[in-house]
Amino acid sequence: MHIFLTGATGFIGQALVRALRSRGWTVDALVRDTSSPPARWLVAQGCRLVPGDVTRPDGLAAAMAGADVVIHNAGVYEFGPTAAEQARMQAVNVQGTDNLLGAAHAAGVSRTVYVSTVWALGGSGPGPGPADETRRHDGLYQSAYERSKAEAHQVALRWRARGLPLVIAMPNAVVGANDHSLFGYFLRLYLMGALPPMAWARDMVFAPVHVDALADGLCRAASDGLMGENYLFCGPAQTVGAMFGHWSRHPGGARHRLWLPRWLMRLQFLFTESLLRALGLPAFMSRDAVDITRVDLNYTAAKARQALGWQHPDAATMWDRIVAEERRLIQARRGWRDRLRHAAVMG
Repeated sequence: MHIFLTGATGFIGQALVRALRSRGWTVDALVRDTSSPPARWLVAQGCRLVPGDVTRPDGLAAAMAGADVVIHNAGVYEFGPTAAEQARMQAVNVQGTDNLLGAAHAAGVSRTVYVSTVWALGGSGPGPGPADETRRHDGLYQSAYERSKAEAHQVALRWRARGLPLVIAMPNAVVGANDHSLFGYFLRLYLMGALPPMAWARDMVFAPVHVDALADGLCRAASDGLMGENYLFCGPAQTVGAMFGHWSRHPGGARHRLWLPRWLMRLQFLFTESLLRALGLPAFMSRDAVDITRVDLNYTAAKARQALGWQHPDAATMWDRIVAEERRLIQARRGWRDRLRHAAVMG
């Protein structure tokens, strides 16, 4: 199978490239900088580099001509963004999705997969059980990232309505070793013995998905997903408190936490955002990090399991694997900042 892939050099993209290539599929990867270390990593994986940018529509349709499947995974993920980062998020997540899916429609691609997010449906809301693909966003956004991805999701639905053969994949919080999300930074702080003994949102429910399991799910969506369908990819539901409980089974920082109210954490993080940026780190301790826990992300992947045969490990197995891999990465790095910061290419 011949795949045209965007977002191939990111956290999800690298796991997806490994999964695609393990199946023997040909991968054409759209990249902005063909000389960057992540781009060179793609070449080492056997991918063909295609110069381009989803924010610049010229040439996209021609670049994907001949592909059996287009997988649009490019996106900007950032909590606590600056004004410039918010503008970049809108340009890539919203306009970039419009450009890329429009190009796929113009090229007559027979199968397209768009990697959206559970945030496009918003919080799971009250109810006796987890929500599914039928939920619709209530229009109340907890972050600029959520807004951009919800708008991009609507762009994708409009291209589907215009005749684009499209599967939409919606992962829950994506986790794994070398994770660039909030969870990755807090886990590395814990393993480095530097995580403060305080937290918030103990009872917030989410269903994190391991990046490798997600990559397998995206491959299944590309080969077996029904055009016109949406699929959620979620791991076992757990609370934030349960997640810290899984971490605390391993040596690390303080295990007993003082669970503080959100307003107090938000006030503290008002001052950490600029400090982290000054240190060359993303603002993972931000007001956004607090605000996104105001809603649950309790969603089910029952449809993907039934229709695609997708599976996911239990929570303890998932976190044990992530902790072991993350610890090895930290031990191989030098300097506090490099240990904390995720690497552009994991290897």
